[in-house]
Parts: sequence; structure tokens; C-alpha cells
Amino acid sequence: MGCKSNQFESAVIKENLEKNNFSEVKNIEDADFYILNSCTVTHKSDNEAFYHLRNAKHKKSDIKTILTGCVAQIEKEKLLEKDFIDIVIGNDEKLDFYKALEFAKKNTNSAINDIMQLTDFHKAILNDTTKTRASLKIQDGCDNRCSYCIIPFARGKSRSADIDFIIEQINNLANHGFKEVVFTGIHIGQWGKDIGLELLDLLKSVEKNTKVQRYRLGSLNPLEITDEMLDFLSSSEKFCPHFHLSLQSACNKTLKSMNRFYTVEYYLDQIEKINQTFDKPFLGSDIITGFAGETDEDFEITRSNLEKSGLTEIHTFPYSIRKGTIGANAPDQVDEKIKEQRATIIKEISAQKLLEFINKNIGTEREILIEKHPDKKSGFLKGVTRNYLTVITDSKDNLLLNSIQKVKIKEIKNNKIYGELI
Repeated sequence: MGCKSNQFESAVIKENLEKNNFSEVKNIEDADFYILNSCTVTHKSDNEAFYHLRNAKHKKSDIKTILTGCVAQIEKEKLLEKDFIDIVIGNDEKLDFYKALEFAKKNTNSAINDIMQLTDFHKAILNDTTKTRASLKIQDGCDNRCSYCIIPFARGKSRSADIDFIIEQINNLANHGFKEVVFTGIHIGQWGKDIGLELLDLLKSVEKNTKVQRYRLGSLNPLEITDEMLDFLSSSEKFCPHFHLSLQSACNKTLKSMNRFYTVEYYLDQIEKINQTFDKPFLGSDIITGFAGETDEDFEITRSNLEKSGLTEIHTFPYSIRKGTIGANAPDQVDEKIKEQRATIIKEISAQKLLEFINKNIGTEREILIEKHPDKKSGFLKGVTRNYLTVITDSKDNLLLNSIQKVKIKEIKNNKIYGELI
């Protein structure tokens, strides 16, 4: 469940267990263990994790259920009081899953330490060649204390992988046939701060010292995108012009109460600057609706600012109270129905903006990385442009799988984009 870092780590868990003579099975009836790598961004994700674990026990009463991930790290051993959870493994321990499992079975069914004491990055390596784009985790943890967010307590302090390790892993992935690498982390904009470097230092080294053809960045705080970074990325041969901005609100009053250290005016200027620097860059974002104290007027400011922004797509979700955060005890909590209504409005704005962005790309020629698996319905090859559009082509030539090709984008039909290979 959850973010791209969790997806990366789930694949690491799978590889680690397979190296120790475990095998994944499709049917729960054939399984000895049911493992859930959880997310705790919202209370809904907590409840969903518990639902899946209960359901596993219901389908096979003697199966051993293992909960790991962010819920496990926050709640720790108290989770073992639930009759549908047998073993709990922490967020750092899961990266050497077999060892943690063996330890837990011998020690009260728990393998979970104080993650706030960790200072070193856990170098997890993933060799999954089934995907078209490789993920590489370069950072973990977060030093911010946003008033709505529990994640720093689930992930610990910001910890960076060293440059040599990252470069070695990228070149290893390139040698295994990967054309594109996606950098993941909990807060990749904080990469390097604990080792006296900045993210730009890493990007310069990636440009100079790796063989990979394309790379993408995970989510960034708008304050972390400097003019110097934009200038460098605009001349990069490897960078894909695809940004994801962690914005959270488009109202200054709400941003201040969220403990975010920028203004709407600042990041609207940043968005404009990015759009002027690159050719039709994809600009995704996150917005929380209904944070404590957000009035109808505050939301209207957010709605208006988002409508006039140069964003491409807006990932939005209603604010969820997280015990242990400042926001949980803040006055003027917003009614759940109002949160949902506001989220629906932002989703409609997002859909309109994405459609407008796609239409701007129709008629243009783009490079796409052909996916390793064709479109399921039609059998035609599909691929992703540098600016993050998935295009279904007019070809079924499997010799082109996992290659970079040029395509002319022709049309959008039934929410799918079609193009012809050049």
C-alpha cells in the first residue's frame, strides 16, 4: 500500500524472501504467510490495512499474517493485541525481511526498533527486471514537522544514500537493460543535507557519470526547486520534464497553519517559471482539503488559485486526523462531508487541467519508452513520454519493447491517448 517508496520496498521484500527459498503464490489458500506493507497517511489507509489482514485470516484461519510498513512502525507491539495480526516488523527491519522474520518468530513476534535513532541510510538494492522503469530509493525519512503529517514519526530523520552507491546502482540498472530510473524517497528534496550536499550535486553526478538514458524525480517541496536547478535540468539530456510539487494548499492562511514555509504567490511563480523553462512539462501536485480551520472562504481561495495555476494534475484527498500531530488537536475541525465535497471540486479541476494538457500535446512529436507489456485490450505497444503521458501506438512489433521511439500524438479517445510511431 501507499507511496512509491513503499512500492519499491515491497519489491525488495519479495526479492529478499525469494533469495531465502520463499515463493509468492497467487491464491491465499496456498500461502503460509500473508504480508502487508502498510501506509498510514490517512486513517482510511490504516483501516484498509486492518481490513485486508482480517480478510486473510477469514479466508485461511491458520495463515500467519505479518504487518510491516508505517502503521507497524507507529503502533508497534500494541498491534499484536489484535487477533488478526501475528507478527509486526518495522520500517527499517523490513528491508532485510527474512532476517527480521526469523528474529520476530523467536522474540515475541516483533522486530521493530526506534526509527528516530537511525542516522544511516539502509542501502536496499532491487533487481526487478519485470518493470519498464526502474525505481531507486535514494533517501528515507523527513525532518519537517508539518502539522497534518505523521510520516516523520513512521520514517525517522532524513537519511541519504551516498552518491557513489546511487551512481553504481543506476549503472547496474542500465546494464540490466533499463532505459529510465525513477528516484524515490520520503522527501528527496532533503537528499544530501545529512552528508553536506544538495540534490543538485547528485543530479550533476547522474548526468556526468551514468549510462542511463532517462531519469525522473519524486515529489519536491517548491522551495527546493531553485533557479540553478532549473537552469541545469533545462540543459540535461537525461532529465524527464516531469515535476511533482508537494503543495498541500493554495491558501496562505492554511499553509501557515500546516507549518509549510512558502506562500501561494511564490509557488505560482515557480510553476510559471517551470512552464516557461521546459517544453510542456508535466506538473503534478498534492492538495489536502478540509484541514483544521479551513473556512469556506479559505477553500474558495484555494479553488481560485488552483484554477489559474499552470498545474497539469492535482492529486487531492480530504484531511485525515493523525494522532500525535499538531493538527489533531487544532480547533475548528472541518466536517467530513465538507472535506469530501471540497475534494470532489478539486478533482474536477484536475480532470479539466489534465485534458487541457493532453490537448496541447496532440499533434506534437515525442519520445516514448515502449513498455515491456503491450496494451492489454488492443495488443498495441504503449509507452510513456518524457513529460509523463502514456501513449498507445499503432504498432504490435514486439521487437520494439523496452526501446525509446518517436511517436506523433494523434488523439485522445475514451480517456486514452493514441499516436503513431515515426
